Amino acid sequence: MNLRVRVVHYGQRHWYADIDDADDPQPDDPFWYVDHCRTQTQALDAACAALITLSTRARRGDRLYRVLEITGVAV
Repeated sequence: MNLRVRVVHYGQRHWYADIDDADDPQPDDPFWYVDHCRTQTQALDAACAALITLSTRARRGDRLYRVLEITGVAV
């Protein structure tokens, strides 16, 4: 599995970050996301911490669940 972090700036209001499989053609259902970060650094720090956790679980062979599978709502 090749996980990737994406960080997006929404105007001057906030930053969004998510983690998804690099081969996934649909960016609307990541494995993890955070929204409404005040700074790019805050979004990136949160994403890096989550990436460590997800990577550890993937290496152990755990199944990674997408946001839609957990919440029932696409991002």
